[in-house]
Amino acid sequence: MKLLFHKPPEGYHYEKRDFKSNVIAIWIHFDRRFDYNNGAECSCIWGFYNTKTKQFYAPKNSTTMGNVVDLNKTTPYSAMQKLKDKLEYTV
Repeated sequence: MKLLFHKPPEGYHYEKRDFKSNVIAIWIHFDRRFDYNNGAECSCIWGFYNTKTKQFYAPKNSTTMGNVVDLNKTTPYSAMQKLKDKLEYTV
């Protein structure tokens, strides 16, 4: 199954992993290698996708799903929503 959400940024790629029977974990991987971790791959959870409800979820961490997110409010780097500080809220 092909998920259509974001095109990966240059130098990154996505990976889908089974998380639960109806949920896919989406990971973003950085293609470069670093000496600090002996050349191991650098990756981070992007978010989750429920195949039954067809909804994306922000991650709380790599093992816990957060809230449903609007795909248009996510970035290619993460489904986590940016928190606004008090000055960014409009009255």
